[in-house]
Amino acid sequence: MLTKSPHGSAAPIAGAQAHSLPATQGLRAGASAGGARLRLLSYNVQTGISTRKYRHYVTHSWKHVLPHPQRLENIHQIGQLLRDYDVVGLQEVDAGSMRSEFVNLTEYLARVGHFPCWCDLTNRRLGRIAQHAMGFLTRVRPDAMSEHRLPGAIPGRAALVARYGEGEEALMIVVVHLALGRRARQRQYDHVRRLIYAHPNVIVMGDFNAQSEGDDFLRFLHRSGLREPVHGLHTYPSWRPQRNIDHILVSPTIKVEDLQVLDYPYSDHLPIAMEVRLPRSAAAALSRCQDQSSLGARL
Repeated sequence: MLTKSPHGSAAPIAGAQAHSLPATQGLRAGASAGGARLRLLSYNVQTGISTRKYRHYVTHSWKHVLPHPQRLENIHQIGQLLRDYDVVGLQEVDAGSMRSEFVNLTEYLARVGHFPCWCDLTNRRLGRIAQHAMGFLTRVRPDAMSEHRLPGAIPGRAALVARYGEGEEALMIVVVHLALGRRARQRQYDHVRRLIYAHPNVIVMGDFNAQSEGDDFLRFLHRSGLREPVHGLHTYPSWRPQRNIDHILVSPTIKVEDLQVLDYPYSDHLPIAMEVRLPRSAAAALSRCQDQSSLGARL
C-alpha cells in the first residue's frame, strides 16, 4: 500500500495492510436506473468494550490493555450487523495484540460480515499490549487505497482513503478519526480538505470528535464543500446519546436517501449509517471496480 508523505511524495507504509478474502456477493443496496446505491456505516467500536456508565471508563479501564472474553463476543455481534452494508469505516480496532488475544479485529469483522476486501492501519503501537488501528471494509475492490498521517501534537491520528475509478468520475471515500483538541483538529480538517480538493464525488466518515454546531466543524463544511444532510444525530455516549461526534459527510453530487444512528450499544459510541445514490459517473466507476472484484483481484 502507498501513502502520501507530508511532502506529497508516495512512500510505502509498513503499518497499513490491504487484503482480500474469498469473494462474496456484490453491493447490498444494488443499482438502479438513477445510479448505484451504496450503504455506508461508520462505527467507533472501542475494541469491543461495551461501556454502560461513565464510571466504567475507570472500573473497566483494564480492558484496554488486557484480554477479556466478552470482547470477541461483542465484535462478533458487530460483524453480524455489518453484513447489511457495502462500505464500513472502523475506528478503535486492534491489529492483533495481547488485549485482543492476538486477533486482528478488522480481519475478524470482515470475515463475520462477509466482506471480500479489508484494509487496516496501525496508528499507535504499544508493543504486545495494544495495537491501535483503523479499518476499512468494502464489498467492491477499490482502484487505490492510501493512508495519510494527520498532523497533531500527539501522533496517531490518520485517514484511510479509498478511490474507485479515475479522474473526475472517481468516487473517493475517506475514513477519519480526528483529535480531541480543537487546535489539532483544525489542522487535520485542513489536511483532509487538501486530500479531497478537486474531487467532485466524495464521502468522508468517521469519529470527528466534534459536534455539528461547532465553529471548526462548520468551517470545514464550508471550505470543503461537503454537506451533512441531518444535524444532531447523537452517537455518544452509547448508553445515553447526547453528542453528535460521529458523522458521514457527502459531496452535493451524492444524493442521501437514508441516514440514521443505530441502537447497537457494543461500544461507547453508536454506529451511524447512511444509504446514498451515486451520480452516474461515480456509479459507472464503481461498477467497473465491481467487475474486477468478481475476478478475485487483490487490493
